[in-house]
Amino acid sequence: MKILDKYILKKYLSSVALVLTLLLPIAIAIDVSEKVDKFLRHADLSVGEIIKDYYLNFIVIFGNTFLPLALFIAVIFFTSKLASNTEIIAIHSAKISFTRFLRPYFIGATIITVFALLMNHFVVPKSNKTYQEFNRQYLTKKKINANNLTNINLQLGPNDYIFIKSYIKTSNVGYWFSYEKFEGTKLVYKLFANNIRWKEKDSTFILTNYRKRFILKDRDSIEYGSKLDTTFAFTPKDLVYVDYLAKEMTSVKLYDFIQQSRERGVSNLNTYLVEFHKRTSLPISSYILTFLAVSLASKKRRGGIGINLAIGITLMFVYVFFLKIAEVLGAGADTNSFLMVWTPNVIFGALAIYLYFKNAKN
Repeated sequence: MKILDKYILKKYLSSVALVLTLLLPIAIAIDVSEKVDKFLRHADLSVGEIIKDYYLNFIVIFGNTFLPLALFIAVIFFTSKLASNTEIIAIHSAKISFTRFLRPYFIGATIITVFALLMNHFVVPKSNKTYQEFNRQYLTKKKINANNLTNINLQLGPNDYIFIKSYIKTSNVGYWFSYEKFEGTKLVYKLFANNIRWKEKDSTFILTNYRKRFILKDRDSIEYGSKLDTTFAFTPKDLVYVDYLAKEMTSVKLYDFIQQSRERGVSNLNTYLVEFHKRTSLPISSYILTFLAVSLASKKRRGGIGINLAIGITLMFVYVFFLKIAEVLGAGADTNSFLMVWTPNVIFGALAIYLYFKNAKN
């Protein structure tokens, strides 16, 4: 790596770190001012718990959220400074092409992208889990009740379905249970029970007051009983389908959950798919935002750094706006979540390519 590459790469990484260091304390200060009264309502809540369970995870989550913005502003700022000091003109005068000039930026974007991918797929979900649990326990007025579940429909396989009228998670007991088995479109077996209880020790279910119905070619066969120990291809945790859980699963668990839900016939998984695809699309945007920022800031303009920053921040807010629209549309039942999540990157990627070729020709 040449001296020029080391110089630009050092500026790239240090500027990103500096902008993040400036943004996060502001975000924390605003959050403290909004939440301090809620913290004081809980006499059993210590300062240590607030810092450990809330603000440390706050830094991880919002630092990851601010990373694209910090990167874009940082690259525009220090590249504009290079241009205003005529350092870029000197670089081009030394027969260094615009493409070659971009090499350290590419290396920096790769470092940020790899870091962001690891954070998005593995670290941030764990922080989200602790952060949201703290929120639900101490800060949210409306508690999310995932204990009492009602009207549960679940497909266990291609031809197997269950229905539970209500299920209480704390006691692991369900009421008005039915299991249906089909051959093609024909119902061949049905099992009813007044109650179903999960026995964790043996990983079995206990049915009380059950009735089996076998649908044969020429007649039906019905069996009755008061108690039946049996197994099914699900556990109580599979009955919970709550959107906020998507952000609290690592990508491996989230992918497995999506695949399992598809096999069980869950109709709309787009909320989970948007979260899964977003964890890759946002880090990849580091390349797009870097090249876009360099292309915008590498020319000396009247008005200096301020003009470049104004243009850059405007473009960044447009990008964030597109991201939010894409997330909302992508979560709809009749949309392609992958296409929606990646659309902002495609649009701004095309703009970055256009500006790159425009600068490369000059």
